[in-house]
Amino acid sequence: MTVALRMSNLYAPTLKEDPAEAELASHRLLLRAGMIRKTAAGIYTFLPLGWRVLNKVADIVREEMDAIGSQEMVMTVLQPAELWTESGRWDDYGPELMRLKDRHARDFCLGPTHEELITTLVDNDTRSYRELPLSLYQIQVKFRDEVRPRFGLLRGREFVMKDAYSFHVDQTSLQEHYDEMSRAYGRICERLALEYRPVVADSGQIGGKVTTEFMALAEAGEAELVYCECGWAANVEAAETRVPRSPAVSEPVALDKRPTPGLHTIAELAEAWGISEHDTVKTMAGKSPEGRLVFFCVPGDRELNPVKAGWAVSGVELLDEADFKEFGIPKGSLGPVDPPAGTLVIADASLKGDVAWGVGANEDGFHLYGAQPGRDFEVAQWADLVFAQPGDECPDCGGELLGARGIEVSQVFQLGTKYSEAMGASFTDENGDERPFVMGCYGVGVSRSLAAVIEQHNDDGGIAWPISVAPAEVAVLPLGDGEIATAAEGLYNALADRGIEVVIDDREERPGVKFNDADLIGWPFQIVVGKKGLAEGKLEVKDRATNQKTSVDLDCVVEVVVDLVHGERAKFAH
Repeated sequence: MTVALRMSNLYAPTLKEDPAEAELASHRLLLRAGMIRKTAAGIYTFLPLGWRVLNKVADIVREEMDAIGSQEMVMTVLQPAELWTESGRWDDYGPELMRLKDRHARDFCLGPTHEELITTLVDNDTRSYRELPLSLYQIQVKFRDEVRPRFGLLRGREFVMKDAYSFHVDQTSLQEHYDEMSRAYGRICERLALEYRPVVADSGQIGGKVTTEFMALAEAGEAELVYCECGWAANVEAAETRVPRSPAVSEPVALDKRPTPGLHTIAELAEAWGISEHDTVKTMAGKSPEGRLVFFCVPGDRELNPVKAGWAVSGVELLDEADFKEFGIPKGSLGPVDPPAGTLVIADASLKGDVAWGVGANEDGFHLYGAQPGRDFEVAQWADLVFAQPGDECPDCGGELLGARGIEVSQVFQLGTKYSEAMGASFTDENGDERPFVMGCYGVGVSRSLAAVIEQHNDDGGIAWPISVAPAEVAVLPLGDGEIATAAEGLYNALADRGIEVVIDDREERPGVKFNDADLIGWPFQIVVGKKGLAEGKLEVKDRATNQKTSVDLDCVVEVVVDLVHGERAKFAH
């Protein structure tokens, strides 16, 4: 169907000034270009141009899902609490789960994801291994009660997501589909013109042990990642960390208890002792689900990674102020020597060879220098506990890691039998035995991807959409009426007849307003129709991505622009 739009009819209320609440380019430009409007914190209405872009992103996702045999469906947004209780996530998911009660006081939630619902659905209708593998997906509005909704579409409470779920007889089948889905996700990023990296990640509230995030590189991204030129990359929360260690003291020394009044930070301690923070060890305290005190010891110049702490002790929570009082321990001078009875001491693996730790003495105003593992205290477990950072050693090739920031646009998970076992979802195998489904799940943030495209494709003038998701491909800008308007209408109709998505700015506005709005909205190609150009038989064609302007003969302009559009389309074709 030919797409021909008129600015005089479009509901696209552009803004001249940057909205005060907009911090990031995508948020600011979507508001200024008249593509979204705020309803409440983290909740946005898509206006016609924004909705066109969102649907184009969704169509790209849909094409790639259909191509690998995943079948589209739609599930209910409203989900009964019983399903989430059965999986164990009703309490575990936390306050981000939007909960409500109906008139009969029954508990429901607005789905942030659909593992429980799809597992029950497939279990009710799928009996035999002959019906597997099965892959189903939907593109739907999701809800998550973010504690700090911000950055426009990048961290909202209501958002559009594609979520897919696959069911298999065994791990081999799951791995095959996981790899196929990962390749499809890479193609989605490429068709959105996103510079991206697939990175090792943490599964978080979804669960499962194997997961990969697809990160769109952007300085505005909330996620930090590390990567190597060999191709390895990971989110800093999940990256295997190999901390370079070069302690100043290589031989054991006598344990020395030193007064340190008023020193509560590693930086203060290192300065007072005349050593580097690298030669100190900081201790963070947590408690296990059973209430056991846990001390995590990490290099003084590194930070404890709460995700990895949870890997070392499942369900551990770092202490808050009330917990410190309850356990009777000093917050500013914790250490592994003589901790309270029953304390579990876990240390970062990089410290295993160090023989002289500078640590807290578990007594206000005192620290210990020269503490040696095995002599002065025992470490129950050596584990990877810290955030990875640039300069660390690549776990794959040993090279030096580099750092970047990114926006998570999609993620794939191997769930295994986490949900099927919890919910009793099974099939009958070839021997007639009941076995739990082996599952995977796969999410694409559709509205988040839209914002990520803008973060990578913008300049001082506004958005520079790649043609694959632009609200229209060509804008015709008449700079007057009479013969100028007539010529512009002729171009508009000719381009539409050739299957080009075209918009004409037929508003009674000054040329400057039309130019500014064209750049702000981000039409990929712009044809300027003015009095001087018509007189000379030449029209100006602008490529928004490069801002390059080319003078084209009037008789050739339609063919030239059609060729330009087809060339750009080919770059992003399925």
